[in-house]
Amino acid sequence: MAKVIVIGSGFSGLSTAIDLAYKGYEVEVLEKHDMAGGRARYFEVDGYRFEMGPSWYWMPDVFDRFFETYGRKTSDFYELDRLDPSYRVFYSDEHLDIPAEMSGIERLFEEKEPGSAAKLRKFLKGAKKKYDLGVKDLVFRPGLKLSELMDMRLISGSFELDVFKSMRRHVKHYFKDPDLRLLLEFPVLFLGAPATRTPALYSLMNYADMQLGTWYPKGGMYAVVRAMVQLAEELGVQFHYQTEVTGFDIQSREIGRVNTNKGLFEADVVVSSADYRFTDQVLLDPEHRNYSHEYWEKRKMSPSVLLYFLGVREEVPGLLHHNLFFDKDIDRHSEAIYDKAAWPNEPLFYCCAPSKTDPDLAPAGKENVFLLIPLAPGLEDSEEMREEQFHKMMDRIQERTGKDIRPLIEYKRSYAMSDLERDYNAFKGNAYGLANTLDQTANLRPSIKNKKLDNLYYTGQLTVPGPGVPPSLISGQVVARQIEKEHKIHEPAL
Repeated sequence: MAKVIVIGSGFSGLSTAIDLAYKGYEVEVLEKHDMAGGRARYFEVDGYRFEMGPSWYWMPDVFDRFFETYGRKTSDFYELDRLDPSYRVFYSDEHLDIPAEMSGIERLFEEKEPGSAAKLRKFLKGAKKKYDLGVKDLVFRPGLKLSELMDMRLISGSFELDVFKSMRRHVKHYFKDPDLRLLLEFPVLFLGAPATRTPALYSLMNYADMQLGTWYPKGGMYAVVRAMVQLAEELGVQFHYQTEVTGFDIQSREIGRVNTNKGLFEADVVVSSADYRFTDQVLLDPEHRNYSHEYWEKRKMSPSVLLYFLGVREEVPGLLHHNLFFDKDIDRHSEAIYDKAAWPNEPLFYCCAPSKTDPDLAPAGKENVFLLIPLAPGLEDSEEMREEQFHKMMDRIQERTGKDIRPLIEYKRSYAMSDLERDYNAFKGNAYGLANTLDQTANLRPSIKNKKLDNLYYTGQLTVPGPGVPPSLISGQVVARQIEKEHKIHEPAL
């Protein structure tokens, strides 16, 4: 039986481990932290439970298909609630609550811009075509040959993908109201380029948002991690926690053993779901690397983040579960991220109060609050710089809700670039991987295969199909299918 070592237990690593174990491979997962989940870990303090990574459950169909592949259902592991409203958007002069149902969204659009409901239906019809072609087809291609992109379905569909039109231009074609335009542009803020340079292909995110909905797994996003670990263990996967990979024993063109702080692990196949650049440039010697230092320095990265985890001793009025503070100029913030690489003067930010939905995340009568500002990767990072941004967010929350929560904070923790580098070896402290620009899409992303070692593969947000939880699930399956093709479980008899 072929033995596979998976480095890292984030979503892509768990997906790889599950898929290969289901197919009969012997799989062991090496995780440097004391729990699974990678960036989706959590921590508990003083009765609060804070999730450290993803907080939006979008594209529920991807999760459903994932578990169905292995004869299970999401409902076997966790309960899902559809949030209604999906989220709240604060503008400079008002706020909008985005309804869960399309009829409510259409009414909201019509009130803001008469005639826009019909335009929204047309806009989302095109977005659905992109979603169906992209999320159900294109993302499952390993990106190893150009011929993968040459089948007639993709060629005929490419004219509807709008890959050469910007998201800004695409949205402006349909809508005039600036608030509606901003609402439709918001999902691309984290993709690695401003809306003026992000392909309109990513309007598929609007379909995911408005028609597939915003959901909450009871217990938080870690419920999904817990479900995947349970399924993996049922399939025989072994997990080794607090086990950090330090290098490889290589003979000829193959890794024979993985070196860790806990000893050596024999391997027939190795999959790294750790930071691709770290594996390529640090764990491997120069003669075994896929890419040069210069190659990585030229990559366009998606944003990093500044996070704050707050325990508030009273419930905070005026907030929903998900809140977007878009009450400042998005173009100026985008410029700080993508052009100037500077801390923003007037940041847009995301505020999550999950205890509004799940009271188990905070002590009774108290509030769990999570704040996030997208930032340029690689910035100089100090506690003073973080605090300056913190007070900007606090001032804006007070202005929009009428409540200054600073005197009510009984727990506070910041987390930013240097923490991402320390915990995940994240290249330039990135949070969302490579930018989703046209020149870093599909086959133009770093390869899932090592070109100089026959049994080393890569999965996760720096390779195909890209960043985000649903793409990470798919990334693991894509790599597992490639391994199945190239490394049979049983060697043929002589």
